[in-house]
Amino acid sequence: MEFNKCRIRSYEGQYDRAQVEDLERRCEVGPSESVFLFTDTMGDPICRIRNSPMYMMLVAELENELVGVIQGSIKVVTVHGHPPKDLAKVGYVLGLRVSPHHRRKGIGSSLVRRLEEWFSSKDVDYAYMATEKDNHASVSLFMDKFGYTKFRTPAILVNPVNHHCFQVSSNIEIARLKVDQAEYIYRRFMGSTEFFPNDIGSILRNKLSLGTWVAYFKGDIAWGDFGSDGQVPNSWAMLSVWNSGEIFKLRLGKAPFSCLLCTKSWWLIDKIFPCLKLPTIPDFFNPFGFYFMYGVHHEGSFSGKLVRALCQFVHNMAAESKGENCKIIVTEVGGRDELNHHIPHWKLLSCPEDLWCIKSLKNEGTNNKFHELTKTPPTRALFVDPREV
Repeated sequence: MEFNKCRIRSYEGQYDRAQVEDLERRCEVGPSESVFLFTDTMGDPICRIRNSPMYMMLVAELENELVGVIQGSIKVVTVHGHPPKDLAKVGYVLGLRVSPHHRRKGIGSSLVRRLEEWFSSKDVDYAYMATEKDNHASVSLFMDKFGYTKFRTPAILVNPVNHHCFQVSSNIEIARLKVDQAEYIYRRFMGSTEFFPNDIGSILRNKLSLGTWVAYFKGDIAWGDFGSDGQVPNSWAMLSVWNSGEIFKLRLGKAPFSCLLCTKSWWLIDKIFPCLKLPTIPDFFNPFGFYFMYGVHHEGSFSGKLVRALCQFVHNMAAESKGENCKIIVTEVGGRDELNHHIPHWKLLSCPEDLWCIKSLKNEGTNNKFHELTKTPPTRALFVDPREV
């Protein structure tokens, strides 16, 4: 009876903001029962989708109480074998929350169903979502009830920012690309990458994108010639940086006592013996921002060293940033991508397998393509859109 009274409607900022923020606080988000990670949307509940080309937020209302929310965004990306020109319109499902006191009543299912209907009304080919593989409730809902299929298992790599800057090798040149240069090189070298966004130019021009940098060995090529007339060095790497902390913050709400003790001890040792230059553990118990590295690409026999140099450069940029309180650097790469070995990260903070699931929303002419998409082995690279972090 209670389920039948539930009303699903579009989010209205003026009336719903406070209730959505309260719901977020009551829904602990974290990888396990012992560690809870909270997000602070800084008064803008739709901040995670606001920069997408098209987006929607739905709320579930029960007797004037907001008891559930879900968000979705739409874009055009590269999907191999999908006509025309390997491009498909995809809808991303995120931010599903149901009040702890109203779970197992069909509210989550109702929200997902209505969001998929909105996707279909916008001619979306595929819907997809991401979750921790140990989130059994989410996996069961999407895979068992709604027919989503396991698609990819990218790795989320997290590296803490400490106040000791790294010394980048003197034989490596790091240069910033102009937006037009970056877009040209991305389309040329990553345009065929799975889920490469067709509106990459809009991403690079967004105010949250701090820039794109390339790294190569000095003497391999003159900087002015990089990318012109198709010229690139024998070994090179590139990446872009997105300031996610500008739109929302993170905070570790609960952690084992051993974690807290280790953090405090590490701070004390570094304070007493600063000459050791230990990699400090940031204070994760107060709200903090983070940088997201996207579009990480490398080519050449020695490009792994260049990727590491770029990561060190981004770390130094975060450490020297003023007022942003950036305490971690995050990136997400294909689970089988060799980049995993070159990007500095702490295993304690990282997630080796983030579960991506996908579903075809069209029956005519897409079944074979969908089968190929979900059954073929992962390609070398996967483009993770910073707007969906």
